[in-house]
Amino acid sequence: MSEKQTTWRLIEITCRREAEEAVQFALNELGALGTEINTLGKSGEPTIVVNGYFNERLDDEVVSENLNFALQIHGLSGDSVERSEWSEIENADWLAEWKKYWRPTEIGRFVIAPPWETLTESDKIVIRIEPNMAFGTGTHETTQLCLKAIGEKYQSEQSFLDVGTGTGILAIGAAKLGGTRILACDTDLDSVKIAVENAAANGVGDRIEFRDGSLSDETAVHDFVCANLTIDVIVPILSLLIAKSGSILLLSGILAEQENIVVEELKQHEIADFVIERSGEWISVFITK
Repeated sequence: MSEKQTTWRLIEITCRREAEEAVQFALNELGALGTEINTLGKSGEPTIVVNGYFNERLDDEVVSENLNFALQIHGLSGDSVERSEWSEIENADWLAEWKKYWRPTEIGRFVIAPPWETLTESDKIVIRIEPNMAFGTGTHETTQLCLKAIGEKYQSEQSFLDVGTGTGILAIGAAKLGGTRILACDTDLDSVKIAVENAAANGVGDRIEFRDGSLSDETAVHDFVCANLTIDVIVPILSLLIAKSGSILLLSGILAEQENIVVEELKQHEIADFVIERSGEWISVFITK
């Protein structure tokens, strides 16, 4: 993205209310810079509009394929999405929209806030995140499940590995708790760049090593491993995640209806000591080794 960029592409997807999570998931998988919900002004209406902001217009076929996949894993049919429309908006309009919709979010020991928000004094640990991806701004249930668990269970002397770091919020949370041996990785280079900027803005850039890529055999074992991904990504690398977690493995990005899948996979790996937490349609799995 160029600093001189003055216009953005907005896609407005009209869908049934029950498809909101699936559509937001699809937009974030496509690399949306932000998403928001427009309820069309009537809370009782069965239809809403999910807006997604992008640097450039995407191919309609690619969008359709991602939407269909997201609807499928959420157990919804294709007719849950009625239509989608693209438009061009000014940069200032996009920023204004974010400032209207995004407010500080308290999650356990933390409060997540945009840079422009003035906060009242509290005992919460403040994490400032630029609005880029909804899955990394503290608004999504999977982020909240992970951050809450980190606040409750992570000890500063533990090494920490964040697989699929996104905006870096979970690694930043660990660093804010005093952690210094933190590694965060993501296969999306743009996400890594954003995460580096966010860590620096929060004053913990020197405590986190960011890498472009995924988990591998060469990755060192870490005491606390967090993988906020999706079930189709977690299952193929579960053996590696287990091997690289010294004491704790935290999994999320898993739909509640997929609980039996992850439980069966853990049984196959002789993992029996775990706790499942729920938030909305999503779950996290906290595994103690």
